[in-house]
Amino acid sequence: MLKFITLFSLIFSVTVGNAAPENWPGWRGPRGDGTVANAEKLPVKFDIEKNTVWKTKVPGIGHASPVIWGDRVFLVTADEDSSTRSLLCFDRKSGKQLWSKVVLEAPFEDIHRLNSRASSTPATDGERIYVSFLHGDNMFAAAYDFEGKQLWKTEPGVFSSKHGYCSCPVLWNEKVIINGDHDGDAYIVALDQKTGEQIWKTDRPNKTRSYCTPIIRKIDGRNQMILSGSLSVASYDPDTGEQHWVIDGPTEQFVASLVYNEKLNLLFLTCGFPQKHMMAIRPDGKGNVTDTHIEWRDTAGASYVPSPVAIGDYFLVVADNGVASCFVAKTGDRLWRERLPGKHSASIIAANGLAYFTSDTGIVSVVKPGPTFDVIAQSETGENVFASPAVFENQLFVRSEGHLYCIGE
Repeated sequence: MLKFITLFSLIFSVTVGNAAPENWPGWRGPRGDGTVANAEKLPVKFDIEKNTVWKTKVPGIGHASPVIWGDRVFLVTADEDSSTRSLLCFDRKSGKQLWSKVVLEAPFEDIHRLNSRASSTPATDGERIYVSFLHGDNMFAAAYDFEGKQLWKTEPGVFSSKHGYCSCPVLWNEKVIINGDHDGDAYIVALDQKTGEQIWKTDRPNKTRSYCTPIIRKIDGRNQMILSGSLSVASYDPDTGEQHWVIDGPTEQFVASLVYNEKLNLLFLTCGFPQKHMMAIRPDGKGNVTDTHIEWRDTAGASYVPSPVAIGDYFLVVADNGVASCFVAKTGDRLWRERLPGKHSASIIAANGLAYFTSDTGIVSVVKPGPTFDVIAQSETGENVFASPAVFENQLFVRSEGHLYCIGE
């Protein structure tokens, strides 16, 4: 049996020069921020015919990203004909589907035209896979082992949103943490990984829908689980659910996850609806820090759905309309603002000092951060892509509307 590894240990176990491939255990990878390590030969320019290791048809519809542990790739999907939500398992080396399990069968909820009924990226700790869907008016969560056996299921709270559901599980210290921001009595809940029993549940006061996945870091001696949503940006203790600090606003609804620059000790935010904002935040406060801990702020070119990346001295973001921007992370000075092909829903990934942008039309643009706009390469998958890519070793895993691709060596 594989040794249990928490997200916390994944965050801090990667060392410089360690050539071991990283698993991609949940939303935006091992650090939850889209950054890739130990993939020096990850494709920059590729030909979808020549450089595809394998291509597998994926049934149903879903915008969730693939997650990868060892030789297994996991994906969730929703079937419009049967009103089912399923968990799929593929062999990473060949793309062969190993099994498929129906997780939930129930009438479909109403969704935004850019959403799906399988938008929540699963999470895995190497022993179990954790999934999250909407069941009527309730959040639904379940755990499966690597052979597809259901270990537990639970409905930890109500959830109401006319735009549908997307809440990616986050793993921490034997807990599964799920964000329940919705248009009602909103909350964040922590469940026991082995049993699904509730460990803590924290109210979110503003009762407003958002779809943000938290990131977890140890900052200034405190374990901080940080997310935007519910008319605020807030930090919590992931072990207890108690709030460290909060910033009011800056807008009503949020989708993109935050990222963190450890060197600068700054968090970066992009949002949202109805107003768009980008902010750098110092994460060392207590209580309400709205007037004291915002380092810089900008509005032009902010994204609503795609999550940004922090690469060295730079902060990069792509707006939903495909306009990308690069900032000096410390000061907020904008270095450039340029258009990439198509609209964008997928979040940016960062590898080897480069930023990978994936458009809704499946064009992957690789850009070098810096003072000038420098597109290193552009490649086409030939299909629409709404899910964010995943990486294992030197391979890029892309979920299109109809297939799962493994691209690279």
